[in-house]
Amino acid sequence: MNAIDKLISKINETKNKTVIGLDPKYEMLPECVKNKYGKTLEDISKAILEFNKELIDNTCEIIPAVKVNIAFYEMYGIPGMKIFEETCKYAKEKGMVVIADIKRGDIGSTAKAYSNAFLGKSMIGDKEESIFNVDFVTVNPYMGTDCVKPFIEDCKKYDKGIFVLVKTSNPSSGELQDIKLENGEEVYIKVAKLVEEWGKDLRGENGYSSVAAVVGATYPKQLEEIRKIAPHTYFLIPGYGAQGGKVEDIALGFDENGLGGIVNASRSLMYAYKADLWKDKFEEKDYAKATRQEALRMKEDLERI
Repeated sequence: MNAIDKLISKINETKNKTVIGLDPKYEMLPECVKNKYGKTLEDISKAILEFNKELIDNTCEIIPAVKVNIAFYEMYGIPGMKIFEETCKYAKEKGMVVIADIKRGDIGSTAKAYSNAFLGKSMIGDKEESIFNVDFVTVNPYMGTDCVKPFIEDCKKYDKGIFVLVKTSNPSSGELQDIKLENGEEVYIKVAKLVEEWGKDLRGENGYSSVAAVVGATYPKQLEEIRKIAPHTYFLIPGYGAQGGKVEDIALGFDENGLGGIVNASRSLMYAYKADLWKDKFEEKDYAKATRQEALRMKEDLERI
């Protein structure tokens, strides 16, 4: 089973279009977790791992996928990177599809090295071994086809997938992505068409390709436009919740069967125990239960698509 069919299977199994983003900041963790450990990098990383595992344990049966943003682990050095690896491994053991949010993109040889690390294999002595071994990674395509091609080759070889940045959810994305080309098309339209073309050999039984796209919920017009020109491209849709994306906007990225995208929420799920809706209903020590309840609320919200 290729990567996108695996993801769609988990979405159908859980009847949920949510991906939980694990982008932890130590200062945002519950005091009941932080107080168990000291203040060294190793201690901070242990607190983050405990937090992550509790969230995974409380959501793995109802959420199909997890997106682990590597930046929030790199900031804690080598101990943080070990926690990144352990978080990805633990989520896979719990049956979740794992998306490593790494946003890599570089010249061919460097892109190949990145792909070896996360999707393919690296030579260790006289044999090839998987390193991080996640299901999907995010890829920045703005150096052109040769920075994406190594990832696509590993998708084919190892049944993996990529989400290519097309129209991102951040406020200033239009500074580059909305620039009009000589033919009148915006840059993001050009990239969307490239993604659709790059993925034509990796389409699965559901008609979608394992070469997928990141398209933000904060730009509904563009989301609808890209869906029309890239009918075989699955979307990872950030921007729901804390960034203001609403279901009515997100629905524009889905097909008539309710497929076509998976919706990311990070802060609104991770720190649900701090939200006005839940802070009076859950004690801090029950932070993971609050996340589960917010995940169920979000699932119900997305069922309107």
